[in-house]
Amino acid sequence: MMPIDFRINLQLFADGKTEPATPRRREEARKKGQVAKSQELNTALLLLGMALLLGVSGEWAIARLAVFVRQVLGDDVGRVEFSLAGIQGLHSHAVLCIVVVAGPVMGTALALGLFSQFLQVGFNFTTEPLTPQLNRLNPVEGAKRIFSKRAFVELLKSCLKIAIVAYVAYSAIGQDLHRLQALLWVEPVQAAAFTMEGVRKIGLWTGTCLLALAGIDYLYQRWEYEESLKMSVQDIRDELKETEGDPQIRSAIRARQRQLANSRMMQAVPTADVVITNPTHFAVALKYDARSMTAPMVVAKGADYLAARIRQIAVDHDVPIVENPPLAKALYDAVPVGREIPADLYQAVAEVLAYVYQL
Repeated sequence: MMPIDFRINLQLFADGKTEPATPRRREEARKKGQVAKSQELNTALLLLGMALLLGVSGEWAIARLAVFVRQVLGDDVGRVEFSLAGIQGLHSHAVLCIVVVAGPVMGTALALGLFSQFLQVGFNFTTEPLTPQLNRLNPVEGAKRIFSKRAFVELLKSCLKIAIVAYVAYSAIGQDLHRLQALLWVEPVQAAAFTMEGVRKIGLWTGTCLLALAGIDYLYQRWEYEESLKMSVQDIRDELKETEGDPQIRSAIRARQRQLANSRMMQAVPTADVVITNPTHFAVALKYDARSMTAPMVVAKGADYLAARIRQIAVDHDVPIVENPPLAKALYDAVPVGREIPADLYQAVAEVLAYVYQL
């Protein structure tokens, strides 16, 4: 009994989007703000930057705040004039202190955010994501987004981040748990320094862990981005029609252009000095004018049917025909119509022209 060849085309069950995205599709997606990037990288760089900033200028910020608190709550408060001018002066001093202390933090956070975006997607300014879209109000589409694969991945990442932060915080605090009770009997500046060191340690460890998570997440986001941009064969055809026109129309235009070029070429055959043939497959018409040309020029050439037409026009207008298969093939392959022959063919063509001139 012969075995039955039972095959299933799996493409019938796919959505047909199996082709890589074209450059035009990628450019349109980029203009809409659709790029591959990981938000975890922003968080990781921000935590690492803040941890390094606390290590560099944390003690200076605590000292600055301590001076301000002493001025406001210490003995100097008694010398503050409780009037509109005095309160305004105190307020201005407080704002200045906050700006001086928080300015480096805000500036560092802004610089790290911009650096993270530039590192992943380069410079891409677009307002398309801010444009209101009514389809976002559709509850069916909203439910699809909530229960989509992307939502599940984001939930998994959130749970993983919470677990990382909880473990790092527990580990950092657990090491110094015995020192927390001693904070009740130390100066506020020392307590603030101890707290700052704990925060810096947690930020440094958490940022390092999230940086590794960001690398994995970026690879996934890149893969998902490429999958979302994939196109079907029909999509590529439609895009080609939009950019270059219908293939049938382009083919008709090219055929018409070839017809016009052949017509002009045939009109130049009667002006040629000689037609070199293969004798049946190729025909090349040459013209040479010593006053206007530095070398003989190919005014017409053709193969098979066009070669027969060139020979017929040459016979009708008494243009000499010379059979030289190697030279005809070399001229047909090497010299476009309207160009002068190359130097390596000078000798062979000169011999043919000399023979024609003797006739």
